[in-house]
Amino acid sequence: MKLPRWFKLTMYIMADFFAFFTIWAIILLNDGHFVHEYLIILGAAFIQLVLLVVFRVYKIITIHFGLLDAVRLFWFALIFNGLFTLVYAWIGHELSLLEIFFSLGSLPFVLVGLRASRRILALWLHVKDNLKKKATRTLVIGAGSAGKLIIDEMRTNISLNAKVVVVVDDDHEKIGRSFLGIPVVGPVAQISQWIQQYNIQQVVIAIGKITRTRLFEILRLMEKANVKIRRLPLMEELEKGQQMKMKDVSVNELLGRDVIPLINEEIEAFIRNQVVLVTGAGGSIGSELVRQIFTYEPKALVLVDLYENGVYDVQQELVKLNRQREKPIPVHVHIGSTYNYDRMNVIFESFQPNLVFHAAAYKHVPLMEDSPQEAVRTNVLGTYNIAKLSAEWHVKKMVLVSTDKAVRPTNVMGATKYYAEAIIRHFSQQTKKTSYSAVRFGNVLASNGSVIPLFKKQIEAGGPVTVTHKEITRYFMTIPEAVGLILQSSVYATGGEIFVLDMGKPVKIIDLAEKMIRQSGYIPYEEINIEFTGLRPGEKMYEELLLDPQTNIRTPNEKIFIERTTKLTFDIARYERLVALSLANDADLVKELFEQIKP
Repeated sequence: MKLPRWFKLTMYIMADFFAFFTIWAIILLNDGHFVHEYLIILGAAFIQLVLLVVFRVYKIITIHFGLLDAVRLFWFALIFNGLFTLVYAWIGHELSLLEIFFSLGSLPFVLVGLRASRRILALWLHVKDNLKKKATRTLVIGAGSAGKLIIDEMRTNISLNAKVVVVVDDDHEKIGRSFLGIPVVGPVAQISQWIQQYNIQQVVIAIGKITRTRLFEILRLMEKANVKIRRLPLMEELEKGQQMKMKDVSVNELLGRDVIPLINEEIEAFIRNQVVLVTGAGGSIGSELVRQIFTYEPKALVLVDLYENGVYDVQQELVKLNRQREKPIPVHVHIGSTYNYDRMNVIFESFQPNLVFHAAAYKHVPLMEDSPQEAVRTNVLGTYNIAKLSAEWHVKKMVLVSTDKAVRPTNVMGATKYYAEAIIRHFSQQTKKTSYSAVRFGNVLASNGSVIPLFKKQIEAGGPVTVTHKEITRYFMTIPEAVGLILQSSVYATGGEIFVLDMGKPVKIIDLAEKMIRQSGYIPYEEINIEFTGLRPGEKMYEELLLDPQTNIRTPNEKIFIERTTKLTFDIARYERLVALSLANDADLVKELFEQIKP
């Protein structure tokens, strides 16, 4: 239980008062002095208490009491008690060296003693708790001030249930010595050896001012280690105001993905004072688009979605944010489907947006294999409607949120997105008043329906974790990264571009599953099993972002490229035939027609 500040202050004051008075009373009693001298001591004790409060000495008696605090306390005690000793000697009392020693040491002894007793009690409770339940054997990387912070926290915070058994550091002067009573080994490059030798269950990266690059280097050294990994904030996170607290390493960091640099000034100039419409505004990508666009202060935001629950949640977020603003940003939410042309036309006519981000789409590959007519309705007809209305209402820029599955598609979902890109290219050739572009990227971490939430649920349930194939690979990025890419790309768009991201190397899904199991503190195949279920209908073994990486065009952002080699053919007659079949719910003929028109 956390004691109130007033209670702790009272405790310190009373303890000091009785210590000072009692020590001098014993001295005087031993020497046979009279009552009036006791009254002098009593008055001096009160004066000391007043000075204790005036000079705020009590504030240093905290959980973070250190060497400088001890020096400060020593000087306070030396000056006050020294003066009092001299004054008392001046009025006729001769003091022995022993009496002077006890007099000068009364205040430091009591206050430091209170601090020490608190730590001893916390340590005793920690040891007692560890005897009841087996503490997590922990390795700390970093024998510095950050490492001390972590070790002190684990020793005093019983709820962490952790026991630091070894510290790893690269400093040769520290290796082989003891740090806070714990052996120091090294270097960090041999972290796997130390994890195995000390039977480690948890690793905490406690390096002050660590960079993201260095974090990724350390994480790569532990790729196959069956440990849970935690860390302190990075230097860039501390600069943004994050507190110095432990946090779990994210899946994004386990994959070694760096943050894509964005030019926020360009995006802000692009969006500020514009009426922006977002379709699919309640989905994973759409909702993050709305959040980020809101920060750049548009003139108004128009949210469109067929699913009311998701877009309602986003609306409530913006309501809270608007309460904090002097000038709220108008937010308009409308329920409707993009394949309903009349409904979309009413919305465009009412708000006449300057910018349109089209994120509404079906994206689940196996489900779209079973319902191809619905995939066509939303992904193809819906895109055509939004593109046509953007031209009719003189939208400055329309941006399509596309996918890597549109490259050489092997499934219905990928084929519909390929055709959606063809529609964008078609309209960019029809009009120069509206700039059309598409942004293509891979899988986003933690999005609705993605593999990350599925794996988390399976691990929490005790397994098994299901993977379709041992060799299947995917590109990954975070939702904020994906949205940042969309916004940055839209700044560069002039008409007809398909923007793609340098996403690094693709990730094997089996590696991702193993890392997530280890991060949860389990051993893959032993404590949590992994089962292979086989490729699902329409599923690719691997995804592609660029048809020909040698011919892509670099943008001002080194991570963003323009793919111009794709031959996107759009035939209005085939388009009308495809839409008619989807509206007639003829799934088989829809698939047959796709086989004819897809690359």
